[in-house]
Amino acid sequence: MTFPKDFLWGGATAANQLEGGYNEGGRGLGNVDVLPAGPDRMSVVLGEREMLDFEEGYYYPAQKAIDFYHHWKEDIALFAEMGFKTFRMSIAWTRIFPKGDELEPNEEGLKFYEDIFIELKKHGIEPLVTITHFDCPIHLIKKYGGWRNRIMLDFYERLARTLFTRYKGLVKYWLTFNEINMLLHAPFIGAGIVLKPGEDRKKTLYQAAHHELMASAIATKIGHEIDPENQIGCMVAAGDYYPNTPKPEDVFEAMQEQHHNLWLIDVQARGSYPHYILKQMEREDAKPEISDADAKILAENTVDFISFSYYSSRVASSSPEDKEKTAGNIFASIENPYLKASEWGWQIDPLGFRITMNSLYDRYQKPLFVVENGLGAVDTPDEAGHVQDDYRIDYHREHIKAMRDAIDIDGVPVMGYTSWGCIDLISAGTGEMKKRYGFIYVDRDNEGNGSLKRTKKASFDWYKRMIASNGEDL
Repeated sequence: MTFPKDFLWGGATAANQLEGGYNEGGRGLGNVDVLPAGPDRMSVVLGEREMLDFEEGYYYPAQKAIDFYHHWKEDIALFAEMGFKTFRMSIAWTRIFPKGDELEPNEEGLKFYEDIFIELKKHGIEPLVTITHFDCPIHLIKKYGGWRNRIMLDFYERLARTLFTRYKGLVKYWLTFNEINMLLHAPFIGAGIVLKPGEDRKKTLYQAAHHELMASAIATKIGHEIDPENQIGCMVAAGDYYPNTPKPEDVFEAMQEQHHNLWLIDVQARGSYPHYILKQMEREDAKPEISDADAKILAENTVDFISFSYYSSRVASSSPEDKEKTAGNIFASIENPYLKASEWGWQIDPLGFRITMNSLYDRYQKPLFVVENGLGAVDTPDEAGHVQDDYRIDYHREHIKAMRDAIDIDGVPVMGYTSWGCIDLISAGTGEMKKRYGFIYVDRDNEGNGSLKRTKKASFDWYKRMIASNGEDL
């Protein structure tokens, strides 16, 4: 039982969680920059509070993050030492177009990423680039209202065309939007939207979703035209829903939750809106404006592969009495008593990983790419600065075994696996640094203190051996 010879092992990051340099190189201000650490962070993420600039009394971790902006050569060398075949990273929109609506891009930002891609290729590492990983220029939010406004298609098209043109021959694996389904739950990071008092939430978010789906299809079209070698994927926050009991109502509830989580990917992968979401939109009197021309663009420009994040399965219940929720990446569900949980309460389910892969492939019949999977934990270095993170090794071992079974036994085609936060970075959900995922420890704390020194954890050597054996040495 082995992995394909060309399997793409690597790690995943996002610009806003590791890059820093928020005011360097001509970069503008983005929504992800103004998310404070602490309890107020979530109110901004959920679109409940307007915070469109830095305010006194808050700490903003994305300003410096782990300073990849000045450490990228060192970090790439460590990735190469682990044997990475691919590195997932994202473009900070405001490095390329600082305000978002300029006609000409920022050359300094373009050159920054070009240098990174050249360095990756020098080490035999394929870049896997997310065009938009929760990035929206603040100027576009203030002036146009973010993705609620159709004019965003023009700005995103310009961004995508610029990237595909400049990096032709350097990048061939692309994702249009990170966890596109997140915008329905966290509109500020997902679509640059702060809902106004009295605004119809569902109508606004459905319309924003349609605009992002259109932008994704347009980018897919442009990417294929500029370079037929480009492979362009969508990205969903995945994790199958289990019914809480065999009660038919619970089974039906799980099916509905699955529908709600996947309908945007249905559009990106199949080229049209599924019947169930159109019916729901009609019932809610919240159907977005979808022209015949829009439908044609969506139908003709479906993605090449399905990428996804997986951290946990979920449980659905029809009973209003089942209100106790677990923690977990916005997508909390009722607790599964058969599973253990991480220090942050995220339930751990390797078999659910295999189930989710089967479910996605059965649904779409397109290759899959695992672009996020990992364990957030408190790592405590010893006196020598070493982290013996056997718990992280165990987590990845069991999930990689499950992925191997999905490929070898179930026949699911999987292109690659990039562990989330391969180097410690700030948490998207909490802004914390102590919630670490990496194989590389970064000396920085929740208040931004620390030397930023990089140190290999025990998992570094384990992952290196695992990649060298193409998944045989677990």
